[in-house]
Amino acid sequence: MKKRALITGITRQDGAYLAKFLLEQDYEVYGLRRRTSLPNEDRLLYLGVVDHVRLMDGDILDESSVIAALRATEPHEVYNLAAQSFVGASWRQPLLTAQSTGVGAVNVLEAVRLVRPDARVYQASSSEMFGLVADRIQSETTMFHPRSPYAVAKLFARAHEES
Repeated sequence: MKKRALITGITRQDGAYLAKFLLEQDYEVYGLRRRTSLPNEDRLLYLGVVDHVRLMDGDILDESSVIAALRATEPHEVYNLAAQSFVGASWRQPLLTAQSTGVGAVNVLEAVRLVRPDARVYQASSSEMFGLVADRIQSETTMFHPRSPYAVAKLFARAHEES
């Protein structure tokens, strides 16, 4: 039986490359994509995988759509790569950043807990959570010092992941 993976943020750079990698590992790959007025599968087309992934409409801000995607796909692994990921934009849109990058991640984690508790989850993080650090190399003991709304939202998602 093939392993199944659900990727949020599949139409963005990291999601598209992850989809390609998982397909090469013989996974069934599903992607949760936010509906837009224009097609946004350019990266999947470029990588030649658009016909090999199953795209589902949904939004991590809507926990019920994540739950529906989990029920429909029954994934073994869930990769949450969806977020507002631009530090500069996080200053102009701090609430959107908090919702999509922080609360959206919590929605994914909560939906997995409710529907697929045995699924493995990958929650993308960022070095931005560390902010300005004294050491060149960070480790598990490096203190967090977020310096932007984006970094705070990523840290919020990480805190929920550990609970």
